[in-house]
Amino acid sequence: QVDLAEAGGGSVQAGGSMRLSCVVSGYAMDSICFGWFRRAPGKEREALATINKYGNTYYAGSITGRFTISKDNDKNTLYLQMNGLNVGAAGMYYCAAAVSWRGHCYELQQANDFRYWGQGAQVTVSS
Repeated sequence: QVDLAEAGGGSVQAGGSMRLSCVVSGYAMDSICFGWFRRAPGKEREALATINKYGNTYYAGSITGRFTISKDNDKNTLYLQMNGLNVGAAGMYYCAAAVSWRGHCYELQQANDFRYWGQGAQVTVSS
């Protein structure tokens, strides 16, 4: 069982930055593949980024160069740093964890690859 607790959502002006956090408990960080997802209003859940046990990262083309996924194993925390936010970035953001690969994932993983999910953090971007 992996428990994920997100923090850091809120409102930001277009062009601004925000960092989301996801505190992880119940499983060893270095045996987990993590992902960040976004569900924009009226749209399907979208995979944004994946990070594996080695810290290798994989991104959706739409956010490459602006968003950064990272983790701190000592703090049991996953992060998503978002820069250059635009109105289209608004939505509910979710962290997710998969343990079946023991941390070995080597591409951008999709939603059905993850078993454990955070509660979501709302991000609003104003123009």
